[in-house]
Amino acid sequence: MDRIIENKSKKRRKILWISGSVLLVAFVVYQLVWADHTSKLNVDKDKLTITTIVEEDFLDYMTATGTVEPIATIYLDAIEGGRVEKIMIEEGSMVTEGDIILQLSNPDLNLRILTNQANLAEQENRLRDTKLLMEQQRIDLRRQIIQLDYDLIKLKREYNRNKTFIKKGLISEEEFLLSEDSYNLAEQTLKLFEERSEQDSIFRTTQVINLEQALTRMHDNLSLVKEKLESLNIKAPISGQLGTLNAEIGQTITTGYRVGQVNVLDSYKVMAPIDEHWIDRIKHGLLGTLDRNDKTFELSITKVYPEVRNGQFEIDMEFNNEKPENIRTGQTYRIRVELGRPKMATQVLKGGFYSTTGGQWIYVVDPSGEFATKRSISTGKMNPRYYEILDGLVAGEQVIISPYDGFGDNEKLILK
Repeated sequence: MDRIIENKSKKRRKILWISGSVLLVAFVVYQLVWADHTSKLNVDKDKLTITTIVEEDFLDYMTATGTVEPIATIYLDAIEGGRVEKIMIEEGSMVTEGDIILQLSNPDLNLRILTNQANLAEQENRLRDTKLLMEQQRIDLRRQIIQLDYDLIKLKREYNRNKTFIKKGLISEEEFLLSEDSYNLAEQTLKLFEERSEQDSIFRTTQVINLEQALTRMHDNLSLVKEKLESLNIKAPISGQLGTLNAEIGQTITTGYRVGQVNVLDSYKVMAPIDEHWIDRIKHGLLGTLDRNDKTFELSITKVYPEVRNGQFEIDMEFNNEKPENIRTGQTYRIRVELGRPKMATQVLKGGFYSTTGGQWIYVVDPSGEFATKRSISTGKMNPRYYEILDGLVAGEQVIISPYDGFGDNEKLILK
């Protein structure tokens, strides 16, 4: 009887062991095949921003805040330094080209003019005296040549007569040779004086030219100093509005000092700083718009500045046709710059998620609304409202676009 009970007990333990093993294997298989091992995080659904993916025309534009500037600004720099004596026109006033804005004084320039004038007068006197002396020398030399030519004619006549006389024996050979030598000497002397006259003429001409050139340079120097003296009157280089004026009566300013500027108000431009993200897409000629008083005004980009400073570069835009009434320098406007034509595209509203994901993934809400899972996506262009979705999402799906701070690396969010 005891043996029967023992056998039954062993059999029962065996069955229990087999059953336990089967359950263990089943649990392991379940964990390996069907169990959800993704990391999870419970979040408050009411604190999330959930939006629906749409497919519609993607408006390819960007916005920036622009400041109204004059169409052109001409700076006033002091050509010559001096002391400010008078301020003829106050800043903010309208000016006409040539109007005197400031009057400066410079005693050194006045002294230089007096010195140059004295030197010029001395040079003119020297030139006049030199010309008179040279003319007198020319006349004296010419008189000598005339006399030598006259003497030569007489000596030649005497020499020819003596050639006849010597043949007839009427004169001695010594007398004939003396007349011949006298004639030859007179002939050579005349040639020397004629050569001297030619050389003196060249020398006189060169000397006069040098003196006249020196006189011309002195005139030019005097004119230059007078121009500098005239430049002490700082004038408006163009008609417009006198902007800032950095000068006070009694102030001494140096050459090149910027005393102010004249703004040309025939038209205006809008200067806008642009984030460097857009540097490859902002081009000369792109169109833009601004709205004022329920009216839209069209502009075009006329200049893209090459420098990037503090993560931004600047552009100039000018009005194509009409400009807003009563527009003023310094006003700011929100500018919309068109980057391309609209096209159908899958889009998601912009949100704080992008700063965490960089547009590489997003949490997609399950149709049940109970949880959201991480999904890889690919983004393209963006505008102030939307990101273009190139891959990973379809219209109608819901996604979380609020910031992902605190979500960590969890693959699934349980929405409570």
